[in-house]
Amino acid sequence: MIRPGAVLLGLALAVLPLASQAQQADPAEAARAAARMIEQATLSMQGATTAQDRVAALTEAVQAYEAGLAAMRDGLRRAALQEANLTARLAAREDDVAQLLGVLQSIGTAPPPVLMLHPSGALGAARSGMIMADVAPGLEAQAQALREDLEEVRTLRILQENAARQLSEGLAGIQQARAALSQAIADRTDLPRRFTADPVRTAILIGSTETLDGFASGLSEMTEGDIPRSNADITGLKGELPLPVQGLLLHRAGAADAAGVTREGILVATRPRALVVSPTAATIRYLGPLLDLGNVAILEPQADTLFVLSGLDQVFGEAGQVLPPGTPVGLMGGSDPETGEIVSRGGEGSGNERTETLYIEVRENGQPVDPESWFRTEQDG
Repeated sequence: MIRPGAVLLGLALAVLPLASQAQQADPAEAARAAARMIEQATLSMQGATTAQDRVAALTEAVQAYEAGLAAMRDGLRRAALQEANLTARLAAREDDVAQLLGVLQSIGTAPPPVLMLHPSGALGAARSGMIMADVAPGLEAQAQALREDLEEVRTLRILQENAARQLSEGLAGIQQARAALSQAIADRTDLPRRFTADPVRTAILIGSTETLDGFASGLSEMTEGDIPRSNADITGLKGELPLPVQGLLLHRAGAADAAGVTREGILVATRPRALVVSPTAATIRYLGPLLDLGNVAILEPQADTLFVLSGLDQVFGEAGQVLPPGTPVGLMGGSDPETGEIVSRGGEGSGNERTETLYIEVRENGQPVDPESWFRTEQDG
């Protein structure tokens, strides 16, 4: 014969995984934190209008928006997965939960004399009472866990409903910040110049070369002529420089891509319209379209060293300018996804959001070297 107390204990244990699994993560708080990041980015954008260095302030605003939107996407994805998991577990244990709630309700509404009756007499009633005394706290704990799970499902649904407004505001804000940044860079007149670019000479160099290697070698030769040699020295930063864009390492130097092609540099997957900045103080040696590489920015952080960034859609600045660290040099291509698209695929993985790729090559003394000897590649955004 199965004892009533054992049945209750079994029902309690059946519901237990709901609480323990639900407490492993808090995607709702992550999404709320992302919303606060977007709000802070909006404040940074507003403050940039009166900043002494508008380019630096707007750069921080754009990067803050990028971080906030990325965190919001991740928070929504986690929230959608958590809601789906909770809903599925609750549905799978629907019968157990119904029995548990029924038993709790019957215990709570039964008259006291009925609770004391037992077919085995006083000894059975005592034993039953002892079992109930042991089981009741567990039942109450599981009932509380069930209430918390149901409340979390409601919270996650409300959060996802509010996300559309927050995302819409964030996407509008980052578009405004990018436009303002582009204008501020165009209006900037305070950057020092190491040289003034010769468009005719540059055009001849482009026309006479068929590879990036040849073009970079030509730039190095130009340094020996009319362009003063740089006295900068950043060798102490080797291996510590941040990537110039928020993204994930897609291919290492020398690794074959899907087409079997190997390159001397690394390939970084980024989100559309991601901001690309100079990782350190550097001179712009070239900026613009090159061969079949799209828009290219070639930076010279020190003598005989070049950072080649290719695959940009839009570039900022002019050749010859000396940039402070973190100065924008361009934007990646693509277009920001619509709010509805982000929300609708919230439960999917985030890898398909990084649709653009930035190619980074480092050259020392005219020869390519592994960019990972200069850059930290474990980061993401």
